[in-house]
Amino acid sequence: MRKLGDSAYLYPGSPSTLVRVVEGKAVLVDPGHGSGRHKDLRRELRKLNLVIKAQLATHGHADHVAVAGRIDAPLFVHRFEFSIAESPLARDVLTFGSRAPRGFLPFSAGEVKVHAVFEWGDELFGLKALKLNGHSPGMTGFLDEENGILYAGDSFFGEKLIGAVGVPYLVDWALFRESLETLLGLAGRGYLLIPSHGRPVKGDGAVETLEFNLNRLGEVEKLALEFLRKPATVEELALGIMSHYRVDVTPQKLALNLVPTRALVAELYNRGEIGAVVDKGLKWVVS
Repeated sequence: MRKLGDSAYLYPGSPSTLVRVVEGKAVLVDPGHGSGRHKDLRRELRKLNLVIKAQLATHGHADHVAVAGRIDAPLFVHRFEFSIAESPLARDVLTFGSRAPRGFLPFSAGEVKVHAVFEWGDELFGLKALKLNGHSPGMTGFLDEENGILYAGDSFFGEKLIGAVGVPYLVDWALFRESLETLLGLAGRGYLLIPSHGRPVKGDGAVETLEFNLNRLGEVEKLALEFLRKPATVEELALGIMSHYRVDVTPQKLALNLVPTRALVAELYNRGEIGAVVDKGLKWVVS
């Protein structure tokens, strides 16, 4: 457990878990997944003589909330993430478009009980809920003014992770970019930014990582417009982008990359830069 301030700790993992101490009790942000994760967290908290008061989730993806039901504390999520957290089918629909083949997606979890929902701007156990959506509908960052940190969830990613997949996972292209701009402002104010997957960054390091995310979005947009000079399906476009970045293509990676690729197609279509045609399938082409 890494101490981040007078009342905050970080337990490593993918995702990492933020521990905020409030009135002598622990509040967990993104408890995570894994058969022994809940036991590991309880063990580390016993060393600090802390019991768990509540759990907060940045969003409802299975790798962030899977063990929440094994921890005896209420779970809070943004209202847009309620059904995603509670329903395995809703999680499948968000990532696969329908019920996913059993065992196909990299993370899975059963039903996860949500006890309360919050809104962006709410104060929860010494943390302020910030709007950082785009990765998912209700993606939330938790700002800890007292300790000078922001647990940013999946609102940005490290260079290594993006390099492995090619495109950041997101469901709304414009909102993801907007969240990165918000994070740049917070980095400029000196906050330590903590992604769920990757190392915490601050100052110039934070700005460099966030700009890498922004630059990748811009690169992929230009690349897509080049590819779409000839009509192509979403799957053909996703494969072309992955090939450009020399990503090791697996069925699972391609399935996940279809999500941000569809989001990109929607963004370019809404700008009037591409149109849709039917040519042995639904294809997209520069207008």
